[in-house]
Amino acid sequence: MNTDKYQGKYRIASARLATWDYGSNAAYFVTICTHDHAHAFGEVVDGCVNLTGLGQAAWDCWHAIPDHFPFVVLGEFVAMPNHVHGIVIIDKPPVIADGGSVETQNFASLQPRTNQPKNQFGPQSQNLASIMRGFKIGVTKYARQHQIGFVWQARYHDHIIRDAAEYERIAQYVVENPQKWAADRFYVP
Repeated sequence: MNTDKYQGKYRIASARLATWDYGSNAAYFVTICTHDHAHAFGEVVDGCVNLTGLGQAAWDCWHAIPDHFPFVVLGEFVAMPNHVHGIVIIDKPPVIADGGSVETQNFASLQPRTNQPKNQFGPQSQNLASIMRGFKIGVTKYARQHQIGFVWQARYHDHIIRDAAEYERIAQYVVENPQKWAADRFYVP
């Protein structure tokens, strides 16, 4: 694990792709785990997830993301016992670039964007990090209101989806995740 020091303290380096603007129009596959993989959202029975109240809150908060971020379109989503998987599509209105072309791409080419300045001071609004932060806050707020002992894992996993074939493969993985729970890398009996 790569660690750096910030203000004299060790910190884990970001897992995000340094050359990518996470506020860009693209499709992102996201996985967020509970702390210590605690089963908080429900249980898998016969290939279906029976959600707890907190699991239902996670489902509701996920589907409310476009209410708070109108430029977001949601793809497939599943709340598993100890994690959630979802596809977030950032689809901001087209922007006319310097050359007069319009950027409308939703699949990522992963080419470095050298002409755009990067903000080195952490998260901003209207990017993937702010969307995920808002989702996690909503679920945590529900847990506190209902006096449920619940903590998220500190970070989340993301993958920038590169093309339509990859999107279809990931969407199928999300939908089929409950049927394959026992073989899932996050499976904890």
